[in-house]
Amino acid sequence: MTQVTAVVRKQIVVEAPVERAFDVFTRRFGDFKPAEHNLLGAEISETVFEPRVGGHIYDRGVDGSECHWARVLTYEPPDRVVFSWDISPQWQVETEPENTSEVEIRFIAETPQRTRVELEHRNIDRHGPGWESLADGVAGDAGWPLYLDRYLALCTEAG
Repeated sequence: MTQVTAVVRKQIVVEAPVERAFDVFTRRFGDFKPAEHNLLGAEISETVFEPRVGGHIYDRGVDGSECHWARVLTYEPPDRVVFSWDISPQWQVETEPENTSEVEIRFIAETPQRTRVELEHRNIDRHGPGWESLADGVAGDAGWPLYLDRYLALCTEAG
């Protein structure tokens, strides 16, 4: 049995300058976020990443409904962005900030045309009972690895 930790770390290298890597991640987040990752009662028409501290990441349904599932905590282009993960182990919106985790993405230029993107999803145990299943979910193939694979493809095509 593997030990579940309250921190999930993933990284990927994209063939893109650091500014473009950051821009694709934030401005085109909805283009690589899987549409099936949906807490709305309707199909998602778009996912919005508001590029500022105090902004949100939210899904808007085809019926106009919205699900705000993250808050932008740090926005420092082109180096890093931090947002809350306001989704409970029951895959519902968590309204108590002290029961949410954080996702930090760092963009590190390896060369003028290559960027290492480091993702750290931390403090997952703040979600309380059942946090281990949430950690397994975000670490698993349908979690951050899927997002990063799709992000890599988007950076490649955007080049």
